[in-house]
Amino acid sequence: MLFRERKQLVIYVAAAVIVGGFVLFRYLPLRKSKNAFEQAKAAQTLAIAKASAQGQQLPALKEQLLTLQQAVADYEVNIPPQRSLGEFLHEIADLMNEHDLTEQVVQPGKEVEAKGLSCILINMQCKGKLKHIFEFFSSLQMLDRLVRIEQVKLGNDKDFNGEVTMGTKAFIYYKGQSGQG
Repeated sequence: MLFRERKQLVIYVAAAVIVGGFVLFRYLPLRKSKNAFEQAKAAQTLAIAKASAQGQQLPALKEQLLTLQQAVADYEVNIPPQRSLGEFLHEIADLMNEHDLTEQVVQPGKEVEAKGLSCILINMQCKGKLKHIFEFFSSLQMLDRLVRIEQVKLGNDKDFNGEVTMGTKAFIYYKGQSGQG
């Protein structure tokens, strides 16, 4: 009987070792690789969904690019090859006169040059109705020369008669020496 019990015990132990070996050396590695595969599959599905969503945005981005390209197409045209400061100051004075602005002061300031593009600070002051000052800025925007408004100060007249004093710092651009040729 002892022999039989030992035989059964050996069979049980052998079965446990076989089951343990199967679980340890076959089932667990397969389960781990299955989980890794499922994670990789989920990551790829997410990447595909993201790419698909971005692909749907592509026509809108192309349209936005075309709009921006049209907006900056005349950028180079609006930067003259030479300084032409006197001509520009005369244009500003004419615009101020055209919009009934008084007490006009237009002074060039310091000049800055970088990478073939130069700019000159222009200080402008005048007095007039707010509507006329707004029209002046609209006309300034329509000039054939690139003008960037840096600062605008508006002050009410001391008499409160509807006149506004305007002080503006603007930059005008031209192509520098290295930009020519």
